[in-house]
Parts: sequence; C-alpha cells; structure tokens
Amino acid sequence: MEQIAFASSSPNTLGIELELQLIDPAGFDLAAAADELLAQLVNHPAAEFIKPEITRSMIELNSSVHTRPADLLAEMRGMRDALCEAADAVGVVVAGGGTHPFMRWQERDIFDAPRFQYLAEMYGYLARQFTVFGQHIHLGVPSGDAAIRMVHGLSPYVPHFIALSASSPYREGVDTLFSCARLNAVNSFPLAGHLPPEVHDWYGFEAHLGQLCESGLAESIKDLYWDIRPKPEFGTVEIRVCDTPLSVERACQLAAFAQTLAAWLRDQPTPPARAWLAYRSNHFQACRFGLHGRYVSADGQRLRLSDHLKALFATLMPLAQEMGTAPMLTELHDSVLCGAGNDARWLRAQFHRHRELPAVVQAMAQTFRGEQAAATPLRRRIRATSEPMAPMAPGVGWPQRLH
Repeated sequence: MEQIAFASSSPNTLGIELELQLIDPAGFDLAAAADELLAQLVNHPAAEFIKPEITRSMIELNSSVHTRPADLLAEMRGMRDALCEAADAVGVVVAGGGTHPFMRWQERDIFDAPRFQYLAEMYGYLARQFTVFGQHIHLGVPSGDAAIRMVHGLSPYVPHFIALSASSPYREGVDTLFSCARLNAVNSFPLAGHLPPEVHDWYGFEAHLGQLCESGLAESIKDLYWDIRPKPEFGTVEIRVCDTPLSVERACQLAAFAQTLAAWLRDQPTPPARAWLAYRSNHFQACRFGLHGRYVSADGQRLRLSDHLKALFATLMPLAQEMGTAPMLTELHDSVLCGAGNDARWLRAQFHRHRELPAVVQAMAQTFRGEQAAATPLRRRIRATSEPMAPMAPGVGWPQRLH
C-alpha cells in the first residue's frame, strides 16, 4: 500500500476557493472568456490566486492561508475588485451563485488544460454540465489522523453548510424547486458521496484509496468528489458542499462559521455510527428545502434544520467570542436565520420583482461587485411539507429553449 504524505498545518488556519461565473453583459448569459480574463491579469499581483476551471465560462479565486476571517475578507475584497476591473477591460462581468439560471450546458467550452480535457473525455456531457459554481473551505489540521477525525466530526453538519450557502434554485431556465440544485450535478460523478464510515484513521484512508486505485476506480484523491475530503498536500480538510455565495462577505462569514465549528469539534466525541444513517436524507432535505428542511440529528432527534442551526449558533457563540469570529457569525445568523434568508431565497425574490431571469443575473453581478440590488419579499416559503410549486410560465426575457 502506497503511503500518502500529509503536510501538517496549524489548527484554526483557513482558506477558501470561489468558483465564479463570467457573464456577457449584453444578454447576461455565460461568456466563454476565461482565457482573455487570465491574459488581462497576467501581470497583476493577484494573478497567482486566480485560476481557470473546467469550462471557459468559469474562473476561480483562491485565498492565501489565514487565521483571522477578517483578514480573509480584506484579501477577498481586494481580489474581487481586481477581478472586476479586469473583467470590465475584457467586456464581461462576474457573478457568484451556485448555478447560472438559464445557461445551456451544450454551449459550454472545455478549458484547454490536460486535467479538464481528460475529464471531458472520461465523463462526456457531464463535464459540460459541471458548469456549476461552488465555494470550498479549507481548515488546517496537524496530521492525517486529525484530518479523518475532522471529516467524521463535520459530516453531521453538511446539511447546515448546504442550507446556509444555497444559491442555485434556477437551472436551464426553470425553478428547480431546490434551494441548492448544484449538488445534483456533483452527485452524477461515480465517486461522489462521503468518506466511508468504517475509515477511522489515515492508515484506513490510504488503504481505501489504494483499493480504489488498484481496482481502476480512481487515479488520485482528485477523483473523490466527496462532500468533505482531506487535502494532504495542503494539510487541510476541505468542505466542498457550499454553493458560491452571491458576495465575498457571505463567503467569508461561512468560512468563519466553519473555523469556529471545527475548533469546537476538537473537544467533542466522534459522532456515533448511527449518525450516518440519516446522512443522505439530511443532505437531500437541505438541498431541496434549504433552511426549512427536516433534519435528523446524530442522537436521533427530528426537527427543522433552521432550529438545529439556531441552537448550534448559540453553542458556538462563546467560543466565537474567544476566537474573534463572533462578528461574522452574528452577521451570518442575523441575515440568514433572522433576516432575508439564504441566497436562494434572495434570488427568488429578485425573480418575483423582475419576472425575467436575465434581470436576476444582472442583480447577481451587481451584488458580487458590492452594489446590493434591492429585493422584495417572496410571496410564500417552500417548506418540506408544502405542496409542489406550480411551474412558472415563461415571460419576457426568458430563454427560448429551456433544455
């Protein structure tokens, strides 16, 4: 069995990756402009932190390593401003959000890089459908064993991250009725899912990955499209379930929440084996209904996810005060749980205001730049016990082809 070196990192360090949309301001569809944008940024100090993604309508921002989320936010605002300035020069705009509301996957171009070309050849149309946009959060851990323990500890909270970050209700011109439709695309890959519950240490992880590789099922850790996975070359645990938020402020709030939760989990026992029993159901409920989904806790309680989140915020707040993350956790709590809700709800409010999806995309781009668009309340909430929402009738500004 081949050993996998794990680069040690200091606990409480963190970093993020944001996959972003490149938008044509003429009609607010996606624009295949990654090459031009990267060329525009080639001599910029931030160039090393801005990378291509699988299709040419995507770009990725990578932070450096931080201890304080406030410093992370300052860095991400600077990179956002540099990216938007370069986008203006190229003639495109940039937006967050987990999906583009009306893009057609058939029209996407694979970026010309060996890894992306391999994925296109291996997975066919799934590679182009993978034009979805996520935030990855990296948490520093000192060893491989600590990484596996952290993955186990964080796994019951996957629905919380999904619901807090959800920003992908629209896809291919229709309301999917999901708060987070992006993860349906991720789950199409054969090695999507989660760490096997029986893997409890780094040796067990090495053995599991070795079996996958010997069987021809994987070539490396990159082939594991898990919700949370170790990243040995960085010395981190990587949370991969978040939609890209509409603003860098929300992205850094989520990172602060993850950092505080990880610090709290270090003193908690490993979740019991029965915690995995409800994993897929909890995952679905968070994707489908967001904060109003049903949640089965590790000890078997059945309650609304938003109620479990409120209790979790209350538990974390004393530690957040010690760590200096309390201001960001308070902003996240107040805006999502006591205010306008998650970004998916905001996007639906924009559609009810404008009645056309290109205007929704325009509002997304304005929000990413820091020019918050006004929102109006939704007419009703979609809950886990609601009847299905009636399909939305096409209106002015809708794409002519929905599939």
